Amino acid sequence: MSISVGIVGVGQFGPHFIKPFKEHPDVSRVALCDVNTERLSARAREFEIEETYASLDEICSSDLDALAIITQPWLHTPQVIQAMEAGKHAYSAVPVVYGREGDEILEQCDRLIEAVKRTGQIYMMGETTFFRAETMFCRQKAERGAFGEFVYGEGEYFHDLSHGLYDVAKNRWGAQWGRDKTGGVPMHYPTHSTSGVISVMGAHMTEVSAFGYVYPNDDWFREDTVWGNVFSNEVALYRMSNGATARICEFRRIGHRGREGFRIYGTEGSFENDVSGAKWVTKDGWEKADLEAAREPLPEALTADLGGHGGSHSYLVHEFVDSCNRQRLPRINAWEAVRYVAPGVMAHKSALRDGELMKVPDWGDAPA
Repeated sequence: MSISVGIVGVGQFGPHFIKPFKEHPDVSRVALCDVNTERLSARAREFEIEETYASLDEICSSDLDALAIITQPWLHTPQVIQAMEAGKHAYSAVPVVYGREGDEILEQCDRLIEAVKRTGQIYMMGETTFFRAETMFCRQKAERGAFGEFVYGEGEYFHDLSHGLYDVAKNRWGAQWGRDKTGGVPMHYPTHSTSGVISVMGAHMTEVSAFGYVYPNDDWFREDTVWGNVFSNEVALYRMSNGATARICEFRRIGHRGREGFRIYGTEGSFENDVSGAKWVTKDGWEKADLEAAREPLPEALTADLGGHGGSHSYLVHEFVDSCNRQRLPRINAWEAVRYVAPGVMAHKSALRDGELMKVPDWGDAPA
């Protein structure tokens, strides 16, 4: 079996996925789509792809089986729903739901779940942490019961603004860029930090208390922007559905080289990962974690170059393609995706209320 795939958005991040989709043995055809026709033509020449579309409406009218939507975060929900309503399976970059107001994002969660149920199409969110080698290692340990009972987890996304985020913001807005477009809400983009803990424990977050940090005289995170947010860093403490607790950090101003990481602690074993490397720790001592041995198998054509974000890109492509071909729910399905995002939404709400304990909504488990 094979599917045809259209990649929507070939600006900064989208091109990283053209090659693995082209090289996947179960993809018969790849098309590209972008509203910037010059950029579209350049990418088509670069990757030797003849089939192109100048708008989402055009590509939704095609006979392609699936669309990989890698556009601005605030476009993901409506574009994914449009694709599914057009009879396409849909993949999106993270996060699938995004916006300024928490209630708006939670409403998008409702709409996403409803659309997946109504259309019967497959949806997958491209969360990179899920397919990092350390996450695979921990899931395998968890499946064997090596952690015992989960006690505590912590995850963080340390990404200082100086590490490319200024340019990312400007490119996302394009001609609309201006002083009112700076900023953002760190906890509205939490999937890199929440997904490791959630996917390893197989549990979801139920309650949160959070606090925000205001950088003195900050010229980026300000109230007079479209985001209306002054917190550059946010820290949240969660209660989880399995009785464990978790701490999540989303930092955009930090003297650090950057990290997407997590640690998991159980009654029998624990996973730690810092500058000295990844370790499996027990009551008797510790050993270096063999992360490469934990990597899941891939089609041979995708193994030479696993891509960025810890070698997760090829795995994301394979998971989506295999889900579509086998007509199965991807592991990062809509129900899993909203469990990665909603905790951040409620964390920001809590931070705005000086740490008030708040319930985290849940849409239930994915259907069998």
